[in-house]
Amino acid sequence: MRAWRRAFHREPELANQEHRTRRKIIAALRQLRIPYRTFDGSTGVVGLVGGERSGPVVALRADMDALPVTEATSLPYRSRYPGRMHACGHDVHMSCLLGAAAMLQRARASLGGPVKLVFQPAEEEGQTGGAQPLLERGAFDDPPVDFVVGQHVAAEIPLGSIGWRRGAFMAAADHFVLTVHGTGGHAAFPLGGPDAIAVASEVVRGLLSLVSGARDPLDPVVISVGSIHGGTRHNIIPDDVRIEGTVRTLRGSTRRDIERRVRRRVRHLAESLGASVDIEYRRGYPVTVNSARATDRVVAALAAELGAEHLVELERPVMGSEDFSRYLERVPGTFLFLGVGRPETRTTSPHSSRFAPPDPALATGATVLATAAAGLQAA
Repeated sequence: MRAWRRAFHREPELANQEHRTRRKIIAALRQLRIPYRTFDGSTGVVGLVGGERSGPVVALRADMDALPVTEATSLPYRSRYPGRMHACGHDVHMSCLLGAAAMLQRARASLGGPVKLVFQPAEEEGQTGGAQPLLERGAFDDPPVDFVVGQHVAAEIPLGSIGWRRGAFMAAADHFVLTVHGTGGHAAFPLGGPDAIAVASEVVRGLLSLVSGARDPLDPVVISVGSIHGGTRHNIIPDDVRIEGTVRTLRGSTRRDIERRVRRRVRHLAESLGASVDIEYRRGYPVTVNSARATDRVVAALAAELGAEHLVELERPVMGSEDFSRYLERVPGTFLFLGVGRPETRTTSPHSSRFAPPDPALATGATVLATAAAGLQAA
C-alpha cells in the first residue's frame, strides 16, 4: 500500500484527466488477479472480487483525482508537477481500496457475496462529478449493487479511529456566479453611473447576512464568496464585476428556499443601487445521507474488528460536500471518516499544500473497507 500511495502521489492528475492513475490501478488489479471494467467517456475503473459468490453485492469506492495545488511538503515522493497535488488524500483512498481488494481476494472463497471496487474520477470537479457518469454507464449494474461504502481522510479524527454518523453526514453544495453591471469610467468622476465594485460589495454583504440570526440553528446554511473579479487599473472604474461562491445546506426544502432568497436579495440590492445583475445558480452535489440500517451494521462490524474505543460518532453533519451522495441516492450505504490526526503534531487539513496523511492510516483504511463489506454481507 505504501508503494501504491507513493506512485499515486508523485503523479497526481486533475478531474477527468486521470489516465496515468487509471493505468496504475489496472496494473495493481492485474497483479491481484482481480477482473475489472473500464468505461467509455470516464477514466473510472470497477473491479470485482468474488463475482461467483451469491449474496448481497457491496460496492467500495475510492476517488482518484487531485487538486490544482502546488505541493509544499518535504515528502520524498512529493508531486512531480507544479500546480497539481493529492492535497485531499485521494492517493490514500485508492491505496486503501487496493489494500482491501488484496484482503478480500485472499478471502474470496468465504465472502458473503460479490464486492465491487469502484475507483471513481472527478470527485473534486464539484458540479457533475465522477459518480453520476459512472452510474449512467452501468457501474452499479451486472451484478446490481445492494450497498455502498466509502471513506475520506479526516485530520480532526485521531489516527486509527473512524468517524461515523447516521442520517445527514455532509451538506449539499451549490455554486453561484453573479455578474454585476455598472457604468465604468474615470475614478475621479464616479457620478456617471452605478459603480459595479461598490454595488458588488453591497451584494456580498447582503448575501452573508442571509445566514445571520434569523436562521434555525438546527438547520444550518453556509454561504461563502470565494472569488471577486473586476477592474484592470487603480484609477478606472470597471463596467462589470464577477462574484462566485457556494451555498451549503442539509435539507432539500432549505436548499430550495435559500436559492430563492439569494436570487431575490441579489437582484433587489443591485437594482436599488441602479445596477443590473446576471445570476447563474448551479446545483452541485446533494446531501450525503447515510442509511441508519447500513451504518449500524458497518459500525457493529468495525467495533468487533477495531474496538469500540476507535469509533467516533459525529455530533453534527459536516458542511463539506461529496459526490458519494449520488451513490447513496441509488442504494443504501454509509460514508465514513478515516482518522489521520496525530496528537503530537498538528495535522494540516485537506486542500492545504502541506497536507500529508501518515502511512499508518493505510492499514486502518484497508481494514475498514474490507470489514464493512463483510459486515453488510453477514446474514
